[in-house]
Amino acid sequence: MQGDESLQILVGSEGDHLPLMEMGSCKPEASDQWDCVLVADLQTQKIQKHVERQRQFLKSLERNGFHFKVIKDQKKVFFGIRADSSVINKYRTLLMKPEDLSSRGKKSFNTATTRIRIVSFVVNSRLKPGDTFENLVKDGVFETMFLLHKGEKDLKRTWARWRNMFQSQPIDKIRDYFGEKVALYFTWLGWYTYMLVPAAVVGLIIFLSGFALFESSQISKEICDADDIFMCPLGDHSRRYQRLSEMCTFAKLTHLFDNDGTVLFAIFMALWATVFLEIWKRKRAQEVQSWDLYEWDEEEEEIALELINSSQYELKSHLHSYLNSTIILIMSLIMICFIIGMAHVLVVYRVLAGALFSSFLEQQVTTAVVVTGAVVHYIIIVIMTKVNKWAALKLCKFEEPRTFSEQESKFTVKFFILQFFTHFSSLIYIAFILGRINGHPGKSTRLAGLWKLEECHLSGCMTDLFIQMAIIMGLKQTLSNCVEYLSPLLAHKYRLFRAYEHGHTSDPDLKEWQRNYRLNPVNRFSLFNEFMEMMIQYGFTTIFVAAFPLAPLLALFSNLVEIRLDAIKMVRLQQRLVPRKAKDIGTWLQVLETIGVLAVIANGMVIAFTSEFIPRVVYKYHYGPCRTNQTFTDDCLKNYVNHSLSVFYTKDFKDHGKMEGQENVTVCRYRDYRNDSDYNFSEQFWFILAIRLAFVILFEHFALCIKLIAAWFVPDVPKSVKNEVLEEKYNRIRDRMW
Repeated sequence: MQGDESLQILVGSEGDHLPLMEMGSCKPEASDQWDCVLVADLQTQKIQKHVERQRQFLKSLERNGFHFKVIKDQKKVFFGIRADSSVINKYRTLLMKPEDLSSRGKKSFNTATTRIRIVSFVVNSRLKPGDTFENLVKDGVFETMFLLHKGEKDLKRTWARWRNMFQSQPIDKIRDYFGEKVALYFTWLGWYTYMLVPAAVVGLIIFLSGFALFESSQISKEICDADDIFMCPLGDHSRRYQRLSEMCTFAKLTHLFDNDGTVLFAIFMALWATVFLEIWKRKRAQEVQSWDLYEWDEEEEEIALELINSSQYELKSHLHSYLNSTIILIMSLIMICFIIGMAHVLVVYRVLAGALFSSFLEQQVTTAVVVTGAVVHYIIIVIMTKVNKWAALKLCKFEEPRTFSEQESKFTVKFFILQFFTHFSSLIYIAFILGRINGHPGKSTRLAGLWKLEECHLSGCMTDLFIQMAIIMGLKQTLSNCVEYLSPLLAHKYRLFRAYEHGHTSDPDLKEWQRNYRLNPVNRFSLFNEFMEMMIQYGFTTIFVAAFPLAPLLALFSNLVEIRLDAIKMVRLQQRLVPRKAKDIGTWLQVLETIGVLAVIANGMVIAFTSEFIPRVVYKYHYGPCRTNQTFTDDCLKNYVNHSLSVFYTKDFKDHGKMEGQENVTVCRYRDYRNDSDYNFSEQFWFILAIRLAFVILFEHFALCIKLIAAWFVPDVPKSVKNEVLEEKYNRIRDRMW
């Protein structure tokens, strides 16, 4: 009988406003006064144990100063939750100094978002050992919890529309509705997009300047006229000696992104990345100061929320275990090795694909292998992203972080490292390993002793790297954005379609709760996923930009879409994110700075080891005609192509007689610096290698010096912000004296 009474109290008759008089619920209020809603399946009300746990949970909320209201429809039971004003006053008292309570602090205190943040924190906190809201959901006591969208019409009109793509963002309104953390994300994303404009323009100019060399380049001319030079077969799939002149088109295209301007663009991007970050720090300081959060302390926020939830809260100290750290380090290294192993899977695919495509593609086998290899890499990225997230969460939980903010920071580091290797391992292979461990014609390195390792395109490894970058960035910027928009849109449409089966209600509260329930659910890492997506894009935009100067342009177009896409998702398609305070973008700033340093190193190595820039310069000033003949009037790179190709005598091929109709070819050429007699590395190889290493050292030191000078020249915090903070401190101390 007791179970029946509990059921009647919680459920009542269909459509009733359930007052829960025995539990001291509040009186019915307007729908815009409810902060969040808990949802349970109607079938759970037939289980006495679940009903009792629901009652205990609601009682615990009531003891902490929360009101609630229960309504059901045909399928679900909704529990509206609202924080009392006394809870907000307690929060204000705990966090704000006495002198701030009257005037200065009011400009930054947002009662609406604060109430929601407190409600969300308390609902998700531990009520008693082993009994959290998450556990209640796992046990089927509740289905979910969501925040209510209230007052978002202005954001829908001015921000979350495709027609507003080229308009500025209402950052203050975003902050008032979603909190400072979301506002800082969109502030950063808007500034990043704005700064991409000069980078995209310079990259496009560098790319288009290659057209000036499209017909006039001495190297392209020599390649196009080289009808008498036969290239050695690249792999086992090739059964013919290919004329060098057949590479004419690829040679011209290569010079669009592998020319002297590439070095200048790489240096420019190193400077750009530094200026971007330094000015962002200034912009962040200005925004945070205007919100009166410049001196806000996140740990104090966490402690205040814990005390509001329980006055008996005992401070949880920072912990560190060398054993746990060692285990985490070992597990992380195992994951990285696994990811690198996936890159080797890609190598195996490219080798086997070359053998497969040779049966129906003769002249375009290498191009087909590169293109399909890039698509396979993208598929691996999609799969490994889910694996990396799971592994990073497991490692993070094992570390036992003290607070959610600490957990988010540690998770960010681990997940980004795994994602970095997932996205860039194959690019590193193509840029610095592909074609360099293959041996030479007649004595090739083979996979499992059977298949010859893949080699660079005849026009150079920069072509392979360019194609790989273009395809991966193109797929990520197009397919990812399409999936990111269409997936929540279709999911929301489906939830709306199913809602028609449950009928309609005239109750304003229930109608509002149902509308929000049908939106797509969010989690605490929803904003994290947006940040991670942008960090990976930033990596593509900077790390290998020397090989793909169009990367900033693609990123610019993508970000213009990304800003509105994220806005539409957050306001129109998803349930409301928990508003969180923040005074910076946290660990992501260190990630950006790390990417900036990696970009300097990677671009220097791409120019030195992947590009033909160093061999061209060495030939021009050491081996070319301009060095031996000071009165030489032709191009100083004349005869460079013949100089850069090594000679191989076809009689040393074991199966030379099987070549198709070209048995009379006695000499073929290949891209390397080896002697004609024993095919060992020549003196030129070692001399150019020394110049390459010297260039890497000089380039990196020069670029890093520019970064340091730019960082010093542009202060992190504007003078006006420093003076305003200083004046506030002065007035505060002066008021205390009097």
